[in-house]
Amino acid sequence: MAKTIQVRVDDKLKDSADALFTSLGLDTSTAIRMFLVASMEAGGIPFAVTHVTDHDSAIREAIEYRKAGGHFYTKDEFLTHMREAIAEGTKNADS
Repeated sequence: MAKTIQVRVDDKLKDSADALFTSLGLDTSTAIRMFLVASMEAGGIPFAVTHVTDHDSAIREAIEYRKAGGHFYTKDEFLTHMREAIAEGTKNADS
């Protein structure tokens, strides 16, 4: 026996979701069923549920860190340090 789920959403969200799912070859009911199945398989919400990051605050902190003399590694510097740490760890493990 099938059960019905009713959800209220605003018109703009519903229309946008319908258009998105149609472009994927789905109807909204099928997309919602897919979400429910994925949730059961994942044992929870099948994507990260997080708080919105305050990017402005993070940028301000980075600026203050840099003004205080902090150093941000380039990718090449980072890789060099990682390789050195791995080599040191391997050397210590062999001892």
